[in-house]
Amino acid sequence: MKLLEDRILKDGQVRAGNILKVDNFLNHQIDAQLLDEIGREFVRLYKDEGITKVLTIEASGIAIAIMVAYHLGVPLVFAKKAKSKNIDGEVYTSQVESFTYKRTYDITVAQKFITPQDKLLIIDDFMASGKAMYGLLDICAKAGAKVAGIGICIEKGFQGGGDALRAKGYRVESLAIIESMSEDGIVFR
Repeated sequence: MKLLEDRILKDGQVRAGNILKVDNFLNHQIDAQLLDEIGREFVRLYKDEGITKVLTIEASGIAIAIMVAYHLGVPLVFAKKAKSKNIDGEVYTSQVESFTYKRTYDITVAQKFITPQDKLLIIDDFMASGKAMYGLLDICAKAGAKVAGIGICIEKGFQGGGDALRAKGYRVESLAIIESMSEDGIVFR
């Protein structure tokens, strides 16, 4: 998606440790018009898949996923990073290792929100090694739900997560795939 790539080149900042900061438009301060276009693009890509719900992980994926869910006309479910007291009933849990935060945490979804009748579109802001996706896919498998695909705003292609998921047969659509990045610039696939 050229609009997103242009915005990354204009406002993204490459930091040490393969970190790309896009917090001024995507995952801290949010450009709502850009997210609307991102939501519309994911709908264009997945509109014929019979999606019943959008699934993401808190927190950065929520804003993006809500735009996709809104344009699809389906509910958004997000995995919580901690089981809170306001989650009632049985839950699905999985463990996720965060590239950004360098820690492992449990994610939780109430079982009443994902069923075997669901066909899910998983949405997230970034993919590096794909560990968050494996946690969400694990929850989908435990629920017996089908996965229509995975939509990623920015994939760090050089870290292999998206390619590994594609090799396993998942449909992964990333709007911007970064082939390489350094302080000298960003190269898209």
